[in-house]
Amino acid sequence: MDKSVFTDKNTVPTNSDLRIALGDTFMLWHTLAEHVHLKYPEAMDEWSFSGDKYGWSFRIKDKKRAIIYLLPRDRFFKVAFVFGQKATDAVMESDIAKEIKTELGLAKVYAEGRGIRIDINDTNIICDIKKLIDIKLSH
Repeated sequence: MDKSVFTDKNTVPTNSDLRIALGDTFMLWHTLAEHVHLKYPEAMDEWSFSGDKYGWSFRIKDKKRAIIYLLPRDRFFKVAFVFGQKATDAVMESDIAKEIKTELGLAKVYAEGRGIRIDINDTNIICDIKKLIDIKLSH
């Protein structure tokens, strides 16, 4: 079961809760959120409780869509994106890691696009995630 580390619907997670839950990956969460805000200063942060099955998640959005989802887990987190066709094409034509392109290519296509989730355990993939954010913002 892929579930948030925060499951109490009556308690919105705080920054200190997040720091404790994520441990060493807390700074990576912060780095990615900061990158979105640098590229798109009007972005809005929002915690959302998706029900007992999933728990709390965090999204950064513009006026009409989510730019990125940050999904807190125990000692790591996941990032999730939904890419429309133009953004998907841009990802496929980029120098982003082959594994990410493969996952995106295999993702089921919905009306809003293709969704992917990527585990963030260390700094190895942060540059690619920043590129995905940039592609999302430009399409």
